[in-house]
Amino acid sequence: MPILPLEVQRKLVDQGSQKGKGIAVFTSGGDSQGMNAAVRAVVRFGIYLGCKVYFIKEGYQGMVDGGENIVEATWASVSGIIHRGGTIIGSARCMEFKERPGRLKAALNLIKNGITNLVVIGGDGSLTGANRFRQEWPSLVEELKTNGSINDETAKANSHLNIVGMVGSIDNDFCGTDMTIGTDSALHRIIEAVDAIKATAYSHQRTFIMEVMGRHCGYLGLVAGIVTEADFIFIPEWPVDKDAWKDNLCKKLETEREVGNRLNIIIVAEGAIDTDGNDITCEMVKKVVVDRLQQDTRITVLGHVQRGGSPSAFDRILGCRMGAEAVLALMDATPETEACVVSLEGNQAIRVPLMACVEKTQAVTKAMAEKNWQLAVQLRGRSFQRNLETFRMLSKNKPKGGVKGMGWNLAVVHCGAPCCGMNAAVRSFARNCIFSGNNPIGIHNGIEGLINGEIKPINWSDVTGWVSEGGALLGTRRTLPEKDLAKCAENLKKFDIQGLVVIGGFEAFQAVCQLSEARDKFHEFRIPMVVLPATISNNVPGSDFSIGGDTALNEITEICDRIRQSAQGTKRRVFIVETMGGYCGYLATMAGLAGGADAAYIFEEPMKMKDILRDLEIMVHKMDHGNIYRGLILRNEKSSANYDTDFLYRVFTEEGKGNFTVRQNILGHMQQGGWPSPFDRNVATKMAAKTVTWLVEQLTHCAALDRTVYAEDPKTATLLGMRTRGYKFQPVSEVKKETDFTYRKAKTECQWWMKVRSIMNILAQHNSTYEVDGLDPKAYTEGENM
Repeated sequence: MPILPLEVQRKLVDQGSQKGKGIAVFTSGGDSQGMNAAVRAVVRFGIYLGCKVYFIKEGYQGMVDGGENIVEATWASVSGIIHRGGTIIGSARCMEFKERPGRLKAALNLIKNGITNLVVIGGDGSLTGANRFRQEWPSLVEELKTNGSINDETAKANSHLNIVGMVGSIDNDFCGTDMTIGTDSALHRIIEAVDAIKATAYSHQRTFIMEVMGRHCGYLGLVAGIVTEADFIFIPEWPVDKDAWKDNLCKKLETEREVGNRLNIIIVAEGAIDTDGNDITCEMVKKVVVDRLQQDTRITVLGHVQRGGSPSAFDRILGCRMGAEAVLALMDATPETEACVVSLEGNQAIRVPLMACVEKTQAVTKAMAEKNWQLAVQLRGRSFQRNLETFRMLSKNKPKGGVKGMGWNLAVVHCGAPCCGMNAAVRSFARNCIFSGNNPIGIHNGIEGLINGEIKPINWSDVTGWVSEGGALLGTRRTLPEKDLAKCAENLKKFDIQGLVVIGGFEAFQAVCQLSEARDKFHEFRIPMVVLPATISNNVPGSDFSIGGDTALNEITEICDRIRQSAQGTKRRVFIVETMGGYCGYLATMAGLAGGADAAYIFEEPMKMKDILRDLEIMVHKMDHGNIYRGLILRNEKSSANYDTDFLYRVFTEEGKGNFTVRQNILGHMQQGGWPSPFDRNVATKMAAKTVTWLVEQLTHCAALDRTVYAEDPKTATLLGMRTRGYKFQPVSEVKKETDFTYRKAKTECQWWMKVRSIMNILAQHNSTYEVDGLDPKAYTEGENM
């Protein structure tokens, strides 16, 4: 469904432009982390537009029961909830709503409160029920008028019902969106458990079988398998062979033990089956491992732990963006408007027809019932397919033998600051090389290592366990090739390197630029080269996301949660927190949205003294009138040379006397630490796999029979970036055109996340104009899911 042009939307979203409209939000079905962020966004964005916003507690049951279950929401009623898991307004199954008399009661309760706009957050069953309610609404209103429950005037004023859906489900089982609210948080819980279990499993040489949720969809099990280095997975869409799975499992586990692995991880989705449709349970798998291999085996069922805990930064941001878009969709709706669901495509929140998505989701169920597994995987989407292909490759048994010297020599090196996800990329790169018959080579300690000749092959077992490690195990430096281009060329020739991958931040981009621009002088640089963006700052041009950025956002968000919690017993306190990011405000902006910050100062929007004073006034007003007692201000480290963190601390302290106290925190390098998030592990793994394929393709076109490489075309020196919805190899010579070399980042107009700032400002009670969260609608039909 196309989104309205920017100039039209701005007419609709001026503050107070929708005064008097009634909106209600409710959650239904299973709970998921991030629902509260979505509820908060609906309430505050609706109030910002002048609407009367209501909570419907306990889902459809609350709608049927009415009374105290339908209450008006205020700005303060959603304060302090963005970090909480589950749903504060409750969720419950309701059999009564499935019958017309129950829906008649629900309609009357809505009309009594002047509600003709609904936001439903739930799964496909909840969304289908809402759409049926909408279709039946005119007849329900007519029946209420006929039986005297409402008069003609009320019936006319409530003649149609608009609904917009958001999918809240940890299973990511809804077709039409890349990610559902709660999925990323559930993956966080899974990898936390697996990473913790690995220590004890390694100590005792144990095999652990982990049961994860996914009765009808294997997304959690599949991605968990990739990001935890699981040896084997059982999921519904990829059933194991009914006759061969036991032999295949044992062969895999034996091979891993032969190469020195002391532990094995097996992931079993609760809906796992074989090709005959028979259930595969953890107990069955354990029996096979114990009886055939006599391995010490344990079962861990994660269960509802996966639904618990605080939502990840990704789910908080997703809930905020979807909630804002849902309210806007209701404001656009007419009686003829088709019901829609707000979905995520790439980095854009868009609207898609609700029932088309529901029908596609149901088609997956039908395909699986008919044992058409290939169609089921296809209907899940390209993201699911790519994840499955990646796991299949990485989980194969180690290739045996091979002819030494055959295949291409492909090297990997880090350049710039370390970040989480770098090691996952190296692991994927090395094993993809080995499986494709090529030779992975590691250059240690960055470009300095290339200059000094710190270069050696990477073996299969060298990268075991790397996917979950933070930092950069190969070592990294900020040194650029220009320090000694001649020595770089000499060592590339000495070690016969025919393809190069540089993983890092802005320095990695600069390094490949320098190498490619020196091809005329040094023929050794005429090899295909790829930059994999990896930096917490997310400042590499040519890519919407960088490896490591998601982990850093989660670190900042978690720290901010703890900082604000410290004020639990000390009322009226404001925290000023400094984030990293150089001259790029990505971390401060997105962490501000995820943490519910009151303001986020960044370099891209120069701050003035009047802005600081305005934020002071807003802070005082919220504390005096909004029942809010804790404030959070984020500041990017380079947002202003003069208005630094200490200056802000002193201004807020002085001007806030008698209203609040102030504390400051500079987070520093802890933002680079921690364990890689599921997003960073998965993206790094897939990007590295794509890179190996691309390098081999280039070498087949630009190498002579004697294996001399002649990569002279600018297109052979590229940056692999995530753009809108897909991965794209872009010549670094082209990427330079959108680069601000003075401030080491993409030009401001190229930064998609700048539009998110208007949502953050509105949710923080600032006067702001909502910027459209989207691009040309044509872009939504192109590319592929991430």
